[in-house]
Amino acid sequence: MSSDPVRVGVLSLHNSKETKAICNAVEDLGHEPVWLREENAAVSVEDGDVSVEPAVDVIANRLLLSNTDQPAELLGLAATFERIRPMLNEPNAVLASIHKFATAATLADWNIRVPDALLALSNDRLNEGRERFGDVGVYKTAIGTHGGGTWKVDLTERVNPKVGNRQAFLQKLIDRDDEKHRDLRVYVVGDEIVGSMYRYAPEGDWRTNVALGGAVEDATDDMPDEAADTALYAAEVMGLDYAGVDLVEGYDGWYVLEVNPTAGFKGLFEATGTSPAPYIAKHAIETVGGEVDDEAVERVAATLDDSRPSCAPAPKPSTTEQPDIGYIEEVVVTGTSGSTQALAKSDTGATRTSIDTQLAAEIGAGPIKSMTRVKSGSVKGGKARPVVDLVIGIGGNQHTVTASVEDRGHMEYPLLLGRDILTDYRVDVRRRADTDEAERGEAGEILEEEE
Repeated sequence: MSSDPVRVGVLSLHNSKETKAICNAVEDLGHEPVWLREENAAVSVEDGDVSVEPAVDVIANRLLLSNTDQPAELLGLAATFERIRPMLNEPNAVLASIHKFATAATLADWNIRVPDALLALSNDRLNEGRERFGDVGVYKTAIGTHGGGTWKVDLTERVNPKVGNRQAFLQKLIDRDDEKHRDLRVYVVGDEIVGSMYRYAPEGDWRTNVALGGAVEDATDDMPDEAADTALYAAEVMGLDYAGVDLVEGYDGWYVLEVNPTAGFKGLFEATGTSPAPYIAKHAIETVGGEVDDEAVERVAATLDDSRPSCAPAPKPSTTEQPDIGYIEEVVVTGTSGSTQALAKSDTGATRTSIDTQLAAEIGAGPIKSMTRVKSGSVKGGKARPVVDLVIGIGGNQHTVTASVEDRGHMEYPLLLGRDILTDYRVDVRRRADTDEAERGEAGEILEEEE
């Protein structure tokens, strides 16, 4: 064992709390964190010698592949680093894990219980097989995030094998209690369970994701042995060094739903008071022979330090302009059973995108289960509206959002784009997809639509 500080690189191109917490934990444990990101990272081949900039001994992979339209680009980047330095959560394991059906197929092949599922490339084959899941099933995009791209669907109606440009599949609904929907998240690092929590769906919903408002409860000390053993085995089979393993209890035992290589820390820390960050840091340090004091790990784990780490590179001024979006824009909106083009109005004052009830029904955006409170006009406190998952295509970009559903029949446009989409664009109020070129070139007068 070496007593010299280990330089731990955290490969992450985003500013997540988890990335910051891992960097801070490495430093708190007496070693040197290096945040590998756009501003500072490079790999050089010169006269047959390969070097990494900044220099690192080991890398913890925290690339968020499910949040990008081009996951292969990031996988290639991770593979480049992994070929020349030891890496936690290697890219091949991460690829199989972020693809939910690849995860299910892998686990089933290793005799780990997963819900019955069907992935088919053709519309006919998928719908020929849907009856075996009963009248109600789960419909998922193979790659999704934060609960997006997951629907409970009426299987008496046809579904599509794709949502936008992402493959989708059917899965049997495992649910022992119609009233209290919950699952179990177990956070595994190496061969150790750091903590676990029960996650409860918010009122009116069936999805338990913390990002959607689900409640959490500590399960570390009282979870069943079967669930703990299954979680450890699942992470090992998927080849992950750290992961959040999601399980649900059926009448005949525990089923693995997903194995998430970039699971968040917030809900787990809220439920258990334990941060996974120093355990990941310890695993990385010990992978290359470094030394870590276990008591220090427990001490650091008692706080989720997601402040800006000392190793964060100075941000460079952005030279990339955001793409324009029109005040009225033609978009492609997709649900579980179809896609259609529609005119959408941009509204920077709206937090959430919204869709007309009739249009939502036409594309299979539903069924409507969860509710949200939406502030509208002078209505104090807002009013409750149902929400559904949508995929909205704008130009070459696709956005998966949770949109509110309302009767917009009295309004001119069936879709309203909120800040959940507009944050990626610059709104050009003179541009309207519902007028011809001559009209667009005039003074830019805009008729306000009453919301």
